[in-house]
Amino acid sequence: MCGIVGMVGCADVNQDLYDALIVLQHRGQDAAGIVTCEGDRLNLRKSNGLVRDVFRQQHMDHLKGKIGIGHCRYPTAGTSSSAEAQPMYVNSPFGIALAHNGNLTNKGTLSEELFKSDRRHINTDSDSEVLLNVFAHELQRVAGIKPTPDDVFEAVAQVHKRCSGAYAAIALLIGYGLVAFRDPCAIRPVVFGARETASGREYMVASESVALDVLGYSIIRDLLPGEAIYIKENGEMETRQCAKNPVYSPCIFEHVYLARPDSIIDGISVYKARLRMGEKLAERILSLYPNNDIDVVIPIPDTSRTSALPVAHQLNVKYREGFIKNRYIGRTFIMAEQKQRQNSVRHKLNAVELEFKGKNVLLVDDSIVRGTTSKKIVEMARSAGAKKVYFASASPPVRYPNVYGIDMPAAFEFIAHQVTEERVAEYIGADWLIYQRLDDLIECAAEGNSSISRFDTSIFDGDYVTGDIDEVYLSRIETERRDEAKTGQKRSIDETDAEVIDLHNQV
Repeated sequence: MCGIVGMVGCADVNQDLYDALIVLQHRGQDAAGIVTCEGDRLNLRKSNGLVRDVFRQQHMDHLKGKIGIGHCRYPTAGTSSSAEAQPMYVNSPFGIALAHNGNLTNKGTLSEELFKSDRRHINTDSDSEVLLNVFAHELQRVAGIKPTPDDVFEAVAQVHKRCSGAYAAIALLIGYGLVAFRDPCAIRPVVFGARETASGREYMVASESVALDVLGYSIIRDLLPGEAIYIKENGEMETRQCAKNPVYSPCIFEHVYLARPDSIIDGISVYKARLRMGEKLAERILSLYPNNDIDVVIPIPDTSRTSALPVAHQLNVKYREGFIKNRYIGRTFIMAEQKQRQNSVRHKLNAVELEFKGKNVLLVDDSIVRGTTSKKIVEMARSAGAKKVYFASASPPVRYPNVYGIDMPAAFEFIAHQVTEERVAEYIGADWLIYQRLDDLIECAAEGNSSISRFDTSIFDGDYVTGDIDEVYLSRIETERRDEAKTGQKRSIDETDAEVIDLHNQV
């Protein structure tokens, strides 16, 4: 779940790339980078940290060029080392820099092929470097002295044949142009648009439409599954379908949590999808608890606010902001370590006591993953004086690992893995707990685009859209995604981890 952006402009694009990454910061807080091209010269700045901390004035002054790409990183495997910050670069052919969002599920096989057959060296544990080298090798194989659009699209077609998993990618071909492509299942989002200036037409490609909106670009459309777009330095643009059997099946969790509510993904408003989730959730609450004694609905900021509004409206009870969020702490879900996530919850949220004291409170959240955060929030509500605390999740129980670019932990760490809703409610300390039904969630996310064949709902039902995931693979990524693998420090099993593991052992 990284953020990617690319631009072909009529003037220097460094400031616009920076502004776009600020807008996309919610997609990755671990590292950031920008590459620009001025003539045949590549300019690069990348490092660990937030966008605002990575780029200083001296860096921006150096990033000259009318074409460039940017990236903000959220690590799922590998390490948090700045060596894996993006964009990544190879000098052959032509010089290519690439920014990638997603995860290759056949990275191991590809790495071996790149070494034994393609004679390419991979210097990090990043699957993004693997993707870059596969694309570079295929382009070198088909292109002449100067790459043509046909060469570029043929290289992307070969990437689709060799690579499996999720990849929305933007590549900069030094001295030639920008190419962006999306995997044949369209799991991760990518959208492109244009704006007219006094000097001519400029193009932009990004993970979410909100980045285009903020910079004054008109959205043209999302890239289709398996499609690629090639924009030359002179502004000529061409798109082509590069996959033989594309199947439109985007990740539904983008609508639940990952994306900003003001984004349009695959023609579907994230905001309206979340409103519909709230409506469906309210219907489920009323069907199970028609004579409930809820006094107030309180969202757990920020992602659940949109869903909580229609819940309160349909239940005909008050909606109140009962938790105040510290804006200077990032999204706890995407922090690299479990210890960071747990310590940040209490620092991130503070309860407004008068909204809880003596009341029966319904807390609404977008999802429950590990359960440790939900447990702490319920404790905060009770400490603030709530008589009863009910809990509603706008998504179904999260029970399976994600393999397409979201840092969902091993199955044993999911609170709902092989555990009933009643046991989860008991663990988090809620008087009762309600989850969204999967069919209802799909209906909420699908409205507005009849072209979508299905959604990737694997974290809820274990059905992986690429069809290449088995227990051996899941066991391997469990090892790769442990916090100690990313930080280099061994993680101890703390009290909350032990409680979740013990809960599963009791099943």
